[in-house]
Amino acid sequence: MIKITKIKNGYVRGSAAADPRIISFKGIPYACPPVGENRWRAPKPCKNWDGIKECLEFSPIPMQSIPGLNKENIYTREWNVDSEIPMSEDCLYLNVWTPASSREDKLPVFFWIHGGALQWGNSAEMEFDGERLARRGIVVVTIQYRLNVFGFFAHPDMMGENVAGELNIGNLDQQAALKWTKENIQAFGGDPDCITIGGQSAGGGSVLTQLNCQENKDCIKGAIVSSGIFGDPFHDEFSVTLEEAEENSIRFLEFLGVSSVDEARKLPAEYIRDKNDQYGKFWVTVTDGKFQKDTWRHNIRKHSFLDVPVLLGWTNHEFLRGTVNSIETGSRMFCSIEHDEGYTYPKYVYEFGAEIPGEDDPGAFHSSDLWFFFETLAKCWRPFVGKHYDLARQMCNYWVNFIKTGDPNGEDSTGVPMETWHPFDQAASNIMHFYDMPKEKKKPETEIQKNYIDYLKRV
Repeated sequence: MIKITKIKNGYVRGSAAADPRIISFKGIPYACPPVGENRWRAPKPCKNWDGIKECLEFSPIPMQSIPGLNKENIYTREWNVDSEIPMSEDCLYLNVWTPASSREDKLPVFFWIHGGALQWGNSAEMEFDGERLARRGIVVVTIQYRLNVFGFFAHPDMMGENVAGELNIGNLDQQAALKWTKENIQAFGGDPDCITIGGQSAGGGSVLTQLNCQENKDCIKGAIVSSGIFGDPFHDEFSVTLEEAEENSIRFLEFLGVSSVDEARKLPAEYIRDKNDQYGKFWVTVTDGKFQKDTWRHNIRKHSFLDVPVLLGWTNHEFLRGTVNSIETGSRMFCSIEHDEGYTYPKYVYEFGAEIPGEDDPGAFHSSDLWFFFETLAKCWRPFVGKHYDLARQMCNYWVNFIKTGDPNGEDSTGVPMETWHPFDQAASNIMHFYDMPKEKKKPETEIQKNYIDYLKRV
């Protein structure tokens, strides 16, 4: 097992996971702390260190508001958010789980971007434990990045400060972590030429953002988009113009009581976090003409979107009401546009609809599939039983097969062939249903979805 290894910046030490065959490295810095003069600037390469860095505990989480526990809110109840969890603006760290016995193993790599609407979240959430995935012969990387106003502030003065005029700082953090993985993952027995990126919700949207950047073409072999936020082309919290983002940033600077970005850089991070909570606006990725030259829809049409195998899907209840159509329709629209434009790599589409136990009877809500494809059910408070663990084992197998080969099909961990999952076909509308057990079924788009997608193709 690799417990001490040398990466570009120095030596790091990990520790055995619950399964001693897996070694985890927690809290590895991938960039300089984004504090002081580095606030609202693109991430800078990490400085070298002497000796061995102990990477045994998760780093502090990014700056964000922490909602109080409210039994009426399924998300604060589900993830049991700890209001005392350490938090810091110095948050650009990642974690690695590896089963490798040497640097020469060259195992496939899974690079995970957490969700949380780009406003909340962290890599230490218990459902993201990479041990079960790593047991199947891959290296798992989970990352943190700047969130909310710390990651997506877009004041016009910043366009002149950065060499390339970068905004979307949180997405640049993700990209820096991806490049770090490409440069360093062989030290953990990973294959730098076999990296699959994945994410859920806004993390899935971030996967699209990274695929929408040609600079990443040598870093990404495949992609997983779970309940991805595709953004409404007309208007929603995740679809703002550069002009709107700049106006919002100007107003926020006034709300802080300062007159320049430089003055705001001198304010305590906690003050900015609390004022942002009062301000009550979302901060998201914008099309800036630099990192994001155009929307993903338009870049697919211009063949500027990376063409790689994609596994994507949704839960059948998502946010319980009102949004399942937008997430499912966004996924279908993505497949349809890529099909029309002649993109060659396959798309594997799924719907998750397992019965989720609990007195609240929540259905397969947004994020509930995370427990299953990470196979971390035992960490959840819900009374899962045998059929849930069986489904989780199968989902985890499909995901790992895809990460290894770009195709989810193959044998499960016991050597038994799994239900065949065919690439998505527009005419057949074949979708893998993860309910009690995996089963591929035909699920055509509704008339409303068809009309909506046809319209979006023309705008």
